[in-house]
Amino acid sequence: MCGICGIASETPVDRERLDAMARTLIHRGPDAGGAFVADGIGLASRRLAIIDLTGGDQPIANEDGTCTVVQNGEIYNYAELRRELERAGHRFRTSSDTETLVHAYEQWGTSFAERLRGMFAIAIWDAPKRRLVLVRDRFGIKPLAYRIAGGELAFASELDALPKGELDLDALEAYLALNCVPAPLTIYREIRKLPAGHVLVWEDGRASLSRYARPAPVEPRHGEDEAELLEECRARLRDSVRAHLVADVPVGVLLSGGVDSGALAALAAQESSAPVRTFSIGFAEASFDELAGARAVSERYGTEHRELVLKPDAALLLPALAEAFDEPFADSSALPTYLVSQLAAEDVKVALSGEGGDELFGGYYTYVADLLAQRAGGLAGAARPLVELLPSSSRKASFDFKAKRFVRAAHLPPLERHHGWKEIFSADARAELTGRVHPSDPIAGMRDRFAETEGHELLTRLQDVDLGTYLVDDLLTKNDRASMAWSLETRVPFMDTAISNFALSLPSRHKVRGFEKKRLLRRAVAPLLPEQVVNGRKRGFSIPAAAWLRGALEPFARETLSAETVRRQGYFRPEAVTGLLERHVAGREDLSRQLWGLLVFTLWYEHHVEGAGRGVGLAGSLA
Repeated sequence: MCGICGIASETPVDRERLDAMARTLIHRGPDAGGAFVADGIGLASRRLAIIDLTGGDQPIANEDGTCTVVQNGEIYNYAELRRELERAGHRFRTSSDTETLVHAYEQWGTSFAERLRGMFAIAIWDAPKRRLVLVRDRFGIKPLAYRIAGGELAFASELDALPKGELDLDALEAYLALNCVPAPLTIYREIRKLPAGHVLVWEDGRASLSRYARPAPVEPRHGEDEAELLEECRARLRDSVRAHLVADVPVGVLLSGGVDSGALAALAAQESSAPVRTFSIGFAEASFDELAGARAVSERYGTEHRELVLKPDAALLLPALAEAFDEPFADSSALPTYLVSQLAAEDVKVALSGEGGDELFGGYYTYVADLLAQRAGGLAGAARPLVELLPSSSRKASFDFKAKRFVRAAHLPPLERHHGWKEIFSADARAELTGRVHPSDPIAGMRDRFAETEGHELLTRLQDVDLGTYLVDDLLTKNDRASMAWSLETRVPFMDTAISNFALSLPSRHKVRGFEKKRLLRRAVAPLLPEQVVNGRKRGFSIPAAAWLRGALEPFARETLSAETVRRQGYFRPEAVTGLLERHVAGREDLSRQLWGLLVFTLWYEHHVEGAGRGVGLAGSLA
């Protein structure tokens, strides 16, 4: 795992500028740094040593130095690729997975990416062709952003390494709707993200972008015996976990107490000769807490378990969290992810995490709502006046919150309805907040993705939208930034072709049936897990923001979102922000998600744009 950056230019590359870019990425790779500068190119890397601890420093070149590579991530099938490449005549100097990449590019050209099993962002300089090749993994696990201006292309693992410029108002519009900025947008107008599964080639001062991989639904498997499917599911999970445990340092598991991370912990324990280390975050509020499930898994497999219980004062770490994210990011589960990563980083350099299981196997309540709306959506309009009268609760995913979301969106077309279940600021609310009259469409990317799967089952198509948007732009981004802030590599075994190819071939009935979610996966891992985990209620990893903002966090919110601050920054109408806060505190409506997004943006802007920052010290924050 590393941070990478570079510059391809028609003029000589400034080594001091390249070094400055790399310094912004030290948290991603504190173990070593390296750079390569030649005519028209500069590549740099900060390394977190996981494989070949002594010989894998980057950049790495091929035998004659004509091709040079830097990489962020891990290639899990590098040993098999190396053997194939050695048979073809390539000579290796190290045992690292990174060196495999430069030889693979020599052998197969830009199509080498199709052969890779892993998570990665890669940059390769081909000197004879004066070509820079940028590649991002098929699932979008590892980040890569770039900026083309003034006859050069600059790229980096994080935006802070690149020249910033003006904010992109279309990106801000999307942030308000989605809690994050979706690729290819970034919060800055001149910087773009390389989309998942894409290759960018910069040659002769021009960039060309192409897609090399697209995990997608296939013709569903019908008529197969369920027992055989369950066995295949377990076997594929085991195969992926085994591959993701490959490292020359200890590997732990971020254990939430749910089915996905519980299955990873169980399989990791079975595949490991030493006790697995597990790490969990809990909450004092019972409706949010999953520590009992995490402890049950830990006790069953004898893991070395550590946990932390969050209280409302943990939210005072929001300035530090805003500093750790290179653009505004308002999924409140970033806070516990940030803290459990800090906890894990004290003991291990690598940890497995369960992202992707819900998107692939149907684990969200929104999928239940999607199917219910097909049958009962017409009744929602009649019930809406009564449902809107329900008092606002501070409990996790409370009945009133889910009921109001359902009646407000059930009448919409399928994609808009699916988005409506989790939309943060509606179009009307965004207009009231920003005053923009003709904003862009924040779900344009979802529409394009949805159109690509025409002809498949509706639920499968909506899962695919989440797989290519919400998972990439929210969950995987959260995981990467929160863990790398503490120099922790997180690996996501569900995001592996061994599992995704299987899940994408399952009919919807094996995923969601009635109110039963993740149906086949739960049955597959049932022999591995305690009953309370297999059949427990899904809580997710979000925080009690509604209660905190009506209690201990209210003064902090009022200070951060003061009319003076909002007016100075100039992106939102102060009276609209104050109105949202007053309505939430009074208990008239749960507006915690909206307020959290405004808090995050304000703090992020102070640190990254205004440069003022109110960051608190990180040392001892787990005390």
